[in-house]
Amino acid sequence: MRIPIVTGLALVLTLPAVAGEIHGTVACKGVRDSAGAVVYVDAIPGKTFPAPQEHQKINQQNLVFDPHVLPVLAGTTVDFLNSDAVQHNVFSPDACAEKFNLGTWPKGQTRSYTFKKDCVATLLCKVHPEMEAFVVAVPTPYFAVTKADGSYKIADVPDGAYTLKVWHPKLKAATKPVTVAGSTDVGFEIAR
Repeated sequence: MRIPIVTGLALVLTLPAVAGEIHGTVACKGVRDSAGAVVYVDAIPGKTFPAPQEHQKINQQNLVFDPHVLPVLAGTTVDFLNSDAVQHNVFSPDACAEKFNLGTWPKGQTRSYTFKKDCVATLLCKVHPEMEAFVVAVPTPYFAVTKADGSYKIADVPDGAYTLKVWHPKLKAATKPVTVAGSTDVGFEIAR
């Protein structure tokens, strides 16, 4: 009788802690819909995350950046592909992104930039001034972009106490403390 109890206890002790998730809705007031808000767990004291090896991608097609908003972990390299028949440029006027300018290049070519630190970088094209997008480099790998209905889901967040932040291209940012214990619902309402 003792052996099964000990074996079961050993299995429980060796299993990894079950990660939770943060989900909810961001209600964006005064804009067409609630898409494009970035929800993320802010820096966790004493915890750092290595930059991912995999690059993220933004396509320039039909004279727009796709996606319009791209959250990444700080340290991530983003590849910019020109899929249009015209030349494109990518630059950022923001100091946190070193005011980079990747130059101008034709269809089918890609240029890259690594977002080294936390930053909301505005992306523009000198050839087509109507083009605009954003890369939001955040300090943890726990982030999501809201859908048109404002819903979001951040998976695999370890249980614990964090600060949850919301950023939107046109609305005021918001912050909330959150304690994650399994599936945790957190809602926001943001406006100008």
